[in-house]
Amino acid sequence: MNQQKMPPALLRLIVIFPNVLSYLLLFGLIIFVISNYETLKATNNLTVWIIFIIVLAPAAAYTTFSIVKKIRAGHM
Repeated sequence: MNQQKMPPALLRLIVIFPNVLSYLLLFGLIIFVISNYETLKATNNLTVWIIFIIVLAPAAAYTTFSIVKKIRAGHM
């Protein structure tokens, strides 16, 4: 089977765009938690939002690291 390869520029765009969106989501979550800290604490929801941030931050960082690693290796 002869599969056509995607152009590297398009592949980078398809992979990097969701990564940028994950960083925007992370910063949005941080701003949301900071601006609504007292309300979240009063309703006992602060822990849930902090856990979301704790899970998303390393995932976004790891994805960025793996993208950079693949680009430097010439796979993208």
